[in-house]
Amino acid sequence: MNGRAFAATAVRILKQLKADPRTVALIVLVPTVLMTLLYFIYQNEPTMLGEPSLFDRIAVSMLGILPFIVMFLITAIAMQRERTSGTLERMMTTPVSKLDLLAGYGAAFSVAAAVQAALACGVSFWLLDLSTKGNPGLVILVAMVDAVLGVALGLLASAFAKTEFQAVQFMPAVVAPQLFLCGLLVPRSQLPDWLEWISNVLPLSYAVDALHEVSAHTGTTAIMWRDLGIVAGFAVVALALAAATLRRRTP
Repeated sequence: MNGRAFAATAVRILKQLKADPRTVALIVLVPTVLMTLLYFIYQNEPTMLGEPSLFDRIAVSMLGILPFIVMFLITAIAMQRERTSGTLERMMTTPVSKLDLLAGYGAAFSVAAAVQAALACGVSFWLLDLSTKGNPGLVILVAMVDAVLGVALGLLASAFAKTEFQAVQFMPAVVAPQLFLCGLLVPRSQLPDWLEWISNVLPLSYAVDALHEVSAHTGTTAIMWRDLGIVAGFAVVALALAAATLRRRTP
């Protein structure tokens, strides 16, 4: 990697984001608004004595899922827009490597993802009274890593799309199966064996498992760090695959 090319790409994307307040608002505010909506939906649900509230049980998982979904969609569309506008193709005619470009894009969007995840978690814990046994900082950490995973998979999906519409079409194919099988709707251990095997190779499953570990334990656990490492590993692999499949010319 060329450090100068990587930094120049990241700075350029951050400047573009700064100049587009609607995209910034979409990235930063949507998960927070949805978490607030979730709070008002479940605030009056009865809770058994000694059991966490329904909002607490669902919200901790959603803090990992929402940043992942939003960043996947934003990154895939933004990257495809770079391609259709010709910006990416012009960049590819320079000595800058594909890994430099995608790492720069990934770093820039990861900064936005970190802000997004931190704000959503901060509002959930300190304004919406979300409570977990573990440190809220660990929830923020997992949410940030999961948002970065969304960035990496969005970059990978954009490599196979020819239009922005096709980039959006990848969302149900990539996101929906993970949402259904990650343990949010039904515990993974209660899934049919063949569906549980599929869930074992989906990165969002490990993000939700890591958040459940934080929710259920007062300190860090080996399982939490293992699951978090798996999510981060998926992000690195997705970024490498995106660089390997990036076309130098737009058909």
